[in-house]
Parts: sequence; C-alpha cells; structure tokens
Amino acid sequence: MGMCREGSQGGRIVLCGANAYEQKYYFNQQFSGIPDSIKDELHIICVLFTEEVGGIFTIVFEEDGGVSMVTDAEEDDIYYDEISSGLLVGEIRRKRQELLESLSLYYRVFVLHEDIEEAEE
Repeated sequence: MGMCREGSQGGRIVLCGANAYEQKYYFNQQFSGIPDSIKDELHIICVLFTEEVGGIFTIVFEEDGGVSMVTDAEEDDIYYDEISSGLLVGEIRRKRQELLESLSLYYRVFVLHEDIEEAEE
C-alpha cells in the first residue's frame, strides 16, 4: 500500500476520503452516479476509519479500475497508529469485498467503458 498523497496520481483517481485533522469527508462528484446506499456506506467506512486510527484515509481507483485504500498521516502525528491502520484496511477488504468489487466493476464499465462481459471475467 505505502504512503500516497491525495489527488489523481499516476492514473489514480480519488473516490472518497476522510481527514481526521480537518474532520472532513470528501466524495468525488465525478462518481455521483454511484447509488446513494453505496455512497452512505463509503461515508461510514471512511469516517469510522479516521475516528479509529486517525490520519487521512482515501479510497482510490487505480488506472485499471482496481480499488485501493490509502492511509496517510502528518509526520508529527504521534496518535496515528500505522499497525492498527494496516489491520483495519485488511478488515475492510475482507468484510466489504463485495462492495469493493462492485465499485471496481462500476469504474471499469462507466469510466473505462469496458464491455460488461469482459469486465466480469
């Protein structure tokens, strides 16, 4: 996973994220077509993550449509717990696998314009 700054980096596009320092949640309006129930779920995931671990948490789309979770913290943040952060990312991956796969499919069909049959293989 590693550290990564926000924004679209090397083909990455931020879908949403939460920032513990500013108590803010961000959702990329480019993806406003995503169903509200999923948007709500993403909001909860991001906010709970930063409440539990601190720092900055973002969910990003990779260039190929894969979904990654990126965690980051300010250098002088003594409260940020990198180990808990890694564990929580793993837990989200397991528990929300279906959600993450749906997001990836959404991105590949609506943004990359892949054929739905191909995208599901």
